[in-house]
Amino acid sequence: MCVAKMMSLRSAVRRASCKPLRSLSAPTALRVSAKTASLRQTRNYSRSADPHLTNTRSTVVQLLSNIGSKREVQQYLSHFTSVSSQQFAVIKVGGAIITEHLQTLSSALAFLNHVGLYPIVVHGAGPQLNRMLEAAGVEPQFEDGIRVTDGKTLALARKLFLEENMKLVEELERIGIRARPITAGVFSADYLDKPKYNLVGKIDGVDKAPIESAIAAGCLPILTSMAETPDGQVLNVNADVAAGELARALQPLKIVYLAEKGGLFNGDTGEKISAINLDEEYDHLMSQWWVRHGTRLKIKEMKELLSDLPRSSSVAIIHPADLQKELFTDSGAGTLIRRGNKIHVKTSLSEVEDMKALKEVLVRDREGLDARAVVDRYVEGMKEKDFKIYYDDPMEALAVVLPPQPNSQMAHLATFTITKSGWLTNVADNVFASIKKDFPKLAWTVKEDDENLTWFFDKADGSLSRDGQVLFWYGAENGEEVKQLVQEFNAHGRQMFGDINLEARLHRAAEAAANIGKGFGASGASVEQKRAFSTTTNALRMNRAKRPTVAVNSFRTYATTNPNPPLGEKNISNTQPAKVALIGARGYTGQALINLLNAHPNMDLRHVSSRELAGKKLQGYEKREITYENLSPEDVRKMSANGDIDCWVMALPNGICKPFVDAVDEGSQTGNVIVDLSADYRFDPKWTYGLPELVERSKIARATRIANPGCYATAAQLGIAPLVPFLGGQPTTFGVSGYSGAGTKPSPKNDVQFLTNNLIPYSLTDHIHEREISSQLGTNIAFIPHVAVWFQGISHTISIPLKQKMTSRDIRNLYQDRYAGEKLVKIVGEAPLVKDIAGRHGVEIGGFAVHSSGERVVVCATIDNLLKGAATQCLQNMNLALGYSEYEGIPLD
Repeated sequence: MCVAKMMSLRSAVRRASCKPLRSLSAPTALRVSAKTASLRQTRNYSRSADPHLTNTRSTVVQLLSNIGSKREVQQYLSHFTSVSSQQFAVIKVGGAIITEHLQTLSSALAFLNHVGLYPIVVHGAGPQLNRMLEAAGVEPQFEDGIRVTDGKTLALARKLFLEENMKLVEELERIGIRARPITAGVFSADYLDKPKYNLVGKIDGVDKAPIESAIAAGCLPILTSMAETPDGQVLNVNADVAAGELARALQPLKIVYLAEKGGLFNGDTGEKISAINLDEEYDHLMSQWWVRHGTRLKIKEMKELLSDLPRSSSVAIIHPADLQKELFTDSGAGTLIRRGNKIHVKTSLSEVEDMKALKEVLVRDREGLDARAVVDRYVEGMKEKDFKIYYDDPMEALAVVLPPQPNSQMAHLATFTITKSGWLTNVADNVFASIKKDFPKLAWTVKEDDENLTWFFDKADGSLSRDGQVLFWYGAENGEEVKQLVQEFNAHGRQMFGDINLEARLHRAAEAAANIGKGFGASGASVEQKRAFSTTTNALRMNRAKRPTVAVNSFRTYATTNPNPPLGEKNISNTQPAKVALIGARGYTGQALINLLNAHPNMDLRHVSSRELAGKKLQGYEKREITYENLSPEDVRKMSANGDIDCWVMALPNGICKPFVDAVDEGSQTGNVIVDLSADYRFDPKWTYGLPELVERSKIARATRIANPGCYATAAQLGIAPLVPFLGGQPTTFGVSGYSGAGTKPSPKNDVQFLTNNLIPYSLTDHIHEREISSQLGTNIAFIPHVAVWFQGISHTISIPLKQKMTSRDIRNLYQDRYAGEKLVKIVGEAPLVKDIAGRHGVEIGGFAVHSSGERVVVCATIDNLLKGAATQCLQNMNLALGYSEYEGIPLD
């Protein structure tokens, strides 16, 4: 079998792991003694002759079996040792991994070495270099994502790379693993573009001799990404690029990129992408709004790399804690990127070029001597039916899907047949992904003893087992749809779909023949014909235990918890600093935002504008010295045209910022992000309303014009939104704010003496927040604002009529479900107090006092008007729009 094909199996069965992976660290018992180390120096790295190392290898294999079956571990281990040592794996290590996960990384590499494997490690040190440059007073500069490297930067980088290299080498040596630092002599290069990037190299040669020498001496090679010109000039090279060139030269079985996120994430769903098939998905993927910045560059580089390697090669992006799982299990870890196969879709038999080949595919591996006749009759009947056929060029995998019938919204997977080669080359995943794009709701049946059953569990939302058969489905939106499916399956089993189901026909034919072998599933292989890499029985049962199932006599509608979960670190597509300008920095909100930007690792505040403070030094910002300016719209237009700013924050009073927004629009050709803290654009459909907990986060993430919600409006919406479907009338919000909400311009509403022993109601009807809340919730609300004597913080008391009787517990559970996973929304039992929210960055919602009639509830909500009500929410929106982690720079309780 082609060794590369074995590696591509991983993604064909990438599924949820049966049990959580424990981080494997090198145990004391496995650390190699000095005597053993000396033995390594006297022989090549093959250790079969050393009984101590043989025992060590056996022990490690047993430990690795904790993350997969023994079969998996032994099979991959045999596979990896079947090639020359330098062809095992190239592992690229990000600089942050060495800083934050050094022991985890070293332990993982130690395990590989203990079983006789020699991964080639090449590392970067980007984050460390940024910090070192800033400490030295050198501002990091990037062009097209590439670090511009002058002489001073290169000198610091060389020193830093050596230090980071030795950190890893010394840690490996400390736990008994010999490692060799290789900081020069491998990569030769020419200038990438000297006028533009200065001392940055483009690798034009790889010398394998230093790597081979290290391995021959029993050492793990640890490389930096520095390169040299023919005349000896050292050049800086991105570590990702260096790893790619190393892979092109060595043609390894595995290419692994270690990253803290542990993979790539879908910006719409927030889910980790298990696998990417470039031939099938590249164009669509690159058109997605969330594929930008570093993510876009990485996918493009992977495509270019894989185009130079065998089709069966793949690249994995994983966390270092998952290295063993990626290498030694079928399920793998992180995101697997491969070239994949093109999938064809046909809607009539006349479109199929070779009918004989189609019939042969439908017959192959089928149970029953009458299978060929059954298939002939089935194909003849297809001429009168609507269907879609999915297959790859050699028809290694083929699926037939029937669209929903008149009395159902559920499509039916009539047959799904895959060869062993089809599993190995991941065509199964490709075909199913194509089906899911066309059919949002699908049902199918499989024999319970099908050895690839866990693969089907992974593709389904729910399942039901009965009499040795399993019904699967995905896309059912309510309990009634599930109930109908289950009733049909309970009554008819796999024949529930009638004669349109090829599997049911074949099964009936099989039962009618005396000499039929048992065990046929939708995957199309008999039990007797074992597929390679089948899932073990124990793992299968553990996986099934975790899958949602429906009891025959018990139905319920599962309420969706949070339909718009936080993106958090899954939003990260940008690792470069963003240049920020703050227009209107005099007020309380401006200062609160400056404090947050100061603590943010990627926000680079360049300009602050305040007419009153122009010429004075900005206080509270430590990254650089900034002097207040009095920027005019013309100044802003020029800065925008020059590309000086990535994100503009407008912190101006209502009705003031339009000339500045227009100036950005006139000057910008690239769509700079604008976040406006005033009410000027909250009702403009061209702008995106920036309340991430209630507005689709992916929409905010791809927006360039964001209207930050009002402080009162944020807390009121969050306090009412879960109950909107249950409203029996107009909610009334009694809001009280501290006097910072009245701004810095003197008025009775921020006069502490006037407010003492006092409460000031104002704008009792038609307040702009009343309109804002009503507009966003889609229902009229009454809002009555007040100002009190405390400085910051808002308290809402909201009376909400209900159209049906509900209990306090029902309502609290509703809120907890709706805001599940939200880091800036906290649901409490008692009514929250404003004194507890001041200075904190979220919203607290509680009370949930239900009237004796059960038809009215009072909900209380508190918020800091300067933070989540303004500055914190602004930063949350900036993070989303600029491609950073949603909560980056926001202190979380």
